Amino acid sequence: MTTEELWEKYKETSNQELKEELIVKYIPLVKIVAGRMYNFYGSKVEFDDLVGYGVLGLIDSIDKFDLDKNIKFETYAQIRIRGSIIDNIRKLDWIPRSLRKKAKEVQKAMLELENKLGHTPSNEELSSYMDISIDEVENLLSDISTFNMISLEEFLTDKSHGVLESKSDLDSPEFIYEKSEIQGNLIEAIEELPEKEKLIISLYYYDELTYKEIGNILNLSESRISQIHSKSILKIKNYLIKKGINSD
Repeated sequence: MTTEELWEKYKETSNQELKEELIVKYIPLVKIVAGRMYNFYGSKVEFDDLVGYGVLGLIDSIDKFDLDKNIKFETYAQIRIRGSIIDNIRKLDWIPRSLRKKAKEVQKAMLELENKLGHTPSNEELSSYMDISIDEVENLLSDISTFNMISLEEFLTDKSHGVLESKSDLDSPEFIYEKSEIQGNLIEAIEELPEKEKLIISLYYYDELTYKEIGNILNLSESRISQIHSKSILKIKNYLIKKGINSD
């Protein structure tokens, strides 16, 4: 039975054995997504746990996938799988409230300074504005790096869910506009970054390198890469806020 026949048969009958066949078929997809995300969250959660969370997203995507819509299952499922992993990481709540508060404070300070100065504030300017030392600013940026990344990914995943679950046709003007608007704003936000920050974003998200690997390429410490990455994510979030897309 071909994959297409398997899908059609399952959607006609909702047979549990056919569903299990589909799950087994797409488990490699879950492992690919989990592997990519393990680069980000490996210090906080086991790979097998990420796969388990991803399988929940896979099952959900099999249940909700519409064969009549002009979209590949793999495309739809990857967003669901990633979203499920992020949701479950968030439920673990291993990010202290104090760190969440600090992340908000740094983001707010950056946004206020950007509006006041007309440019992204340096660490020295943040230090003066927040009345803390340079070392404290750099430590904060390192500490909140993972939180910033998760909060941005939660927002983007939620937006993607909204787009893909729209009852309107996927080729409708509404779908095309919303999808292109999100992509366009992200591209613009990244293009606004300095060259070094753009390179780090590219190496981290597209080439999926670790902070250590990126540090070796740029001859910088892991801590420094973490700081730069964290500040870049804050800039992107603030850019989205200025565009009317609330990422909080």
